[in-house]
Amino acid sequence: MKRLRWYDYITINLFWLGLNIRNTALGSIFMPYLVGIFAPEEIKNTALGAMRSAGLVIAMLVQPAAGLLSDRSTSRFGRRRPYILVGALLDLLFLAAIALSWNYWALLIAVLLIQFSSNISHGPLQGLIPDLAPEDQRGRASAIKAIMELLPLVLVGLTIAKLVGAGYLDWAIFATGIALLVVTLITVFFVKETPLQEKPATPFWPPMVRVLGMLAGIIIGAVAGLLGGGLIGGLAGLITLPLADKPTALAVGVGIGGAVAMIVAVVAGVWAGSLATLGKEARQRSPFVWWIVNRLMFLAAATSIQGSVFYFVMYAFKLSDEAASNMTGSLTSIIGIFILLTALASGWIADRVGRKRLVGISGLMAAAGGFLLLTTIWVPNLAMLYVAGTIIGLATGLFMTANWALGTDLVPADGAGRYLGV
Repeated sequence: MKRLRWYDYITINLFWLGLNIRNTALGSIFMPYLVGIFAPEEIKNTALGAMRSAGLVIAMLVQPAAGLLSDRSTSRFGRRRPYILVGALLDLLFLAAIALSWNYWALLIAVLLIQFSSNISHGPLQGLIPDLAPEDQRGRASAIKAIMELLPLVLVGLTIAKLVGAGYLDWAIFATGIALLVVTLITVFFVKETPLQEKPATPFWPPMVRVLGMLAGIIIGAVAGLLGGGLIGGLAGLITLPLADKPTALAVGVGIGGAVAMIVAVVAGVWAGSLATLGKEARQRSPFVWWIVNRLMFLAAATSIQGSVFYFVMYAFKLSDEAASNMTGSLTSIIGIFILLTALASGWIADRVGRKRLVGISGLMAAAGGFLLLTTIWVPNLAMLYVAGTIIGLATGLFMTANWALGTDLVPADGAGRYLGV
């Protein structure tokens, strides 16, 4: 395996920039803005949540399947780039469909299609660092990946969110597509892969059936989460009711129940999905499965904040849709800036002092920032909102780099796309 030169760190990770510009713009701005227009006020949060959940199911099926297929590809253009190109071109088509959507159902179909196409690229993309970076350079490569993955928080906040806030949704979607197209072309023409000479001896269909069986794992996790969260949340609400009024008891029950549901769903879903996808290898590589649990726990919380911040600031600060888009952009920019301050440095540290210690510190920091953010519901202070964003940003940059570097250490070199696509 050749040593990476300084610009190789950029080229093998650049597609993460375009992919996450699309993800951030879609999840934080386009979806809540359009759902707020198409759905009745009293059910807009439910409508947005249903759209996200349906998209997540598609992502969890398509991403590992595409990763597995790319592991076996003998294309002369390499294992990963053909999938990246096809997925990106379909993304552009479905971004146009989002711009042309005329009601909630049209938007839902467009979002589900773009989740499908996006994950055709996403699964194989995760194999580039294990494919091309020597082990002692993976920490630094993972740091650049984290920067490319998280820089869109700043870029989207300063550009796309402001365009939507000014009433230029179509131009915002167009800018998103152009960014994705540019990084796709650079990746296709400048990343140098060595084609696989012959397909692996591992049979094709058994792993594919296990990928399809992952849906059962998702369902098991969701059901377990609903049951556990409903039980614990109901008990918490009943305990609170004699001590406070009914709305407060309901809020406590829903909050605690939701947290329990998320935890149970992630743990049960990851183990069930890993057993379905990896078979006996899941038990043999249990540290890798717990790495997925750790990553999804953090990302579930971070994604929940990112996805709900539009409606959160609208409620806490009594804002219009356009004003909420602007404030969401400002907050995500602040988070993104402080992510970048920690991401590169944490990569160098991760290569020297170990990944797990940095992951633990980042979790504690993120929890403190999340609690501070929550207090702005009762005390809507803009400075407090931005301080919370700063802490969350620092924690996320630390986590994303250290956690991904840890994951690349745990996967087998000949199945990186399949494992990291889980």
